[in-house]
Amino acid sequence: MTIGAVETARSIGVADMLVALVKADGTAAHAYPGAAPLRDGRDALRNLADAAHYLCVLHGRFPGVIDHAAEKTEHAAALGWLAAAAEGFAVERSLLTRLAVATGPVPSTPGQGECEAAVLQQRHALDMLGRSDRRGCALGAAFALVLDWLAVRSVLEIAARRVGVDSPPLVLPSEAETRTVAMAFADSAALERALGFGAQQILAQQRGLWDLLEARQVARARL
Repeated sequence: MTIGAVETARSIGVADMLVALVKADGTAAHAYPGAAPLRDGRDALRNLADAAHYLCVLHGRFPGVIDHAAEKTEHAAALGWLAAAAEGFAVERSLLTRLAVATGPVPSTPGQGECEAAVLQQRHALDMLGRSDRRGCALGAAFALVLDWLAVRSVLEIAARRVGVDSPPLVLPSEAETRTVAMAFADSAALERALGFGAQQILAQQRGLWDLLEARQVARARL
């Protein structure tokens, strides 16, 4: 195999890896975002308010993971992708804020103080990830967040319909665009590993948030 062929195979591999990680470990793979308590029944709005509030705590603050990644990246194609992602995520941040208000207060739940502390720790972990000095780590996190957000957006749209909030079109970079930039960026095994590590870390935080929201819903249902 020629050097060019090896590089091409590596580039395609890292794009496939990112997409596979999100499908296996992201929001769409978690049971709670698609579960009945967020969609049906008398407590659905309370559960949606809970999700909107905690998603806003984790992702509603500026600067976020994508913005931090832009400060750590010099690659031209990646900077263009990050600029588009930051612009699109500003729309999502605004939607999160409006939904956190429109869906009502955070529902009373046993262990509220511990939950708040846990999400603040998650937010700190995201800040540290976005500021990582390891080249490609923050970018991998940004790639995974954008790829995962389509599934997150489906929950936000359910909440928006319930409370009559207009849901703007999703304008984040597409999977195809993300794959293309990841392939252009990952020109070494070290960068491939860094992208993968960043993606894994942010997906772990996403899973942790959905685990927390599910546990809170179960706790309220037992009252």
